[in-house]
Amino acid sequence: MNKSKLLTAIAIAAALTGGILSGSAFAQAGTAVKESGKAVAEKAKEGKETVQAAATSEPKKSAHKAKAKAHKAKAAMHDSKAKAAGEQIGK
Repeated sequence: MNKSKLLTAIAIAAALTGGILSGSAFAQAGTAVKESGKAVAEKAKEGKETVQAAATSEPKKSAHKAKAKAHKAKAAMHDSKAKAAGEQIGK
């Protein structure tokens, strides 16, 4: 009887310790997912601006191209943050 209680206590302690240690991994995974989602959104906005630039005449065309370039830069930044967070998972 005592042996089974001891084994149960050890199993619970091991599960709790593993959960605490892997909590940072969950946080990093959440960051990676969030940043990759932001990158996808920026890429979609870039595509929208590129299409609008193709469909409009010159005064607005330049503005749409500039906006598309800004969205591309933001997407690259979010991609790099997601990659960095992904590399930290499990460390």
